[in-house]
Amino acid sequence: MRRRLTVGEAAITALLYLITAAGAVIMLLPFYWMVASSLMTLPEIIARPPVWFPRVPQLHNYADLAAALPIDRIYINSLIVTISVTILVLFTSSLTGFGFAKYHFPGRDTLFLLVLATMMIPFFLLLIPVFFIVKELGWVDTYLGLIVPNAVTAYGIFLMRQFILGVPDELLDAARIDGSSEFGLYWRIVLPLSGPALAALTILAFLYHWNAFLWPLVVIRSQDLWTIPIGLNNLRLYASSTDTLDLQMAGATIAVVPVLIVFVALQRYFIQGITLSGLKG
Repeated sequence: MRRRLTVGEAAITALLYLITAAGAVIMLLPFYWMVASSLMTLPEIIARPPVWFPRVPQLHNYADLAAALPIDRIYINSLIVTISVTILVLFTSSLTGFGFAKYHFPGRDTLFLLVLATMMIPFFLLLIPVFFIVKELGWVDTYLGLIVPNAVTAYGIFLMRQFILGVPDELLDAARIDGSSEFGLYWRIVLPLSGPALAALTILAFLYHWNAFLWPLVVIRSQDLWTIPIGLNNLRLYASSTDTLDLQMAGATIAVVPVLIVFVALQRYFIQGITLSGLKG
């Protein structure tokens, strides 16, 4: 039978719930404001004190957004790039993490430290050399230029390596005795057991590359390859930045939908994957 809480314990519990609820409201407030603003008129958006509810929902803001931007093409571009990069990140990170976790070779630990060291280098320092390579390969203003430079991530390798360390070596040895190839170990044993880490990495990679702005801004030249961040940024060319706040909010609301879908689908594994990845080192 569950022990009844004392008055002091109940008060502390209620206070903790209240603080958690207040924190949740604060975190969700910008999201609510974005959705509500996408249904407001421009005077309502810029009104002071702020208007929290649209007097008359302006559904035509979404139609105006479609008239101002090729939103369908932009959405497709973002899906193609983000899904492709996410799949490549999952493959390269899990395969490399498997190698670092379960194989012993000269210089393994040094090489792993070098991989981790790249996490300390800001991307803008690598921007020029990466762009030069992409330019020499003829990938400027192509899907390859948007996808391939992002196919490997040091954090993904670290996350998967830490998780795969927890896979029993005896399980892999038994599979080898049964005649499994080394790639078969990875594909049939390690990957199925790494579901939580893969789910966590999927959320992180999808969110990061869906919202990526700097690299697409540098490598994209034509409107046909605009992604959502680039397209919304170019609304300022359609009119002044203030005059398009309603369209920007409508665009941001549409943009957040795939991220919410991915997070809701995988969130049950997210904390588990992040937590278990730090159990061994």
